[in-house]
Amino acid sequence: QVQVVESGGGLVQAGGSLRLSCVASGSIFSISAVGWYRQVPGKKRELVAAITSGGETTYSDSVKGRFTISGDNAKNTVYLQMNSLKPEDTAVYYCAPRRFTTTQFGWGQGTQVTVSS
Repeated sequence: QVQVVESGGGLVQAGGSLRLSCVASGSIFSISAVGWYRQVPGKKRELVAAITSGGETTYSDSVKGRFTISGDNAKNTVYLQMNSLKPEDTAVYYCAPRRFTTTQFGWGQGTQVTVSS
């Protein structure tokens, strides 16, 4: 089972930037495309960005133009560069394959991002 460790979160003022990292214990891209998700208490986990092993990217409308996802297949690592942060970006951020079984992948602890106004 591939597991991940997310890091890079923190407290930042509105307009600031953070870079999140997701390091996988194995070849996460061999499972499927990889996404960054975020979740706030009481709400469903939301996909904000995704990347394929070939480097194709997609973004939710809420982060398009502000966030950039990138990946390093050799290092089994996925990044999320977040610029022009807004208070509504406050959430716990997780990375995971877009499609997986529980034998293939286990969710990490996530990394907390807090944006103050």
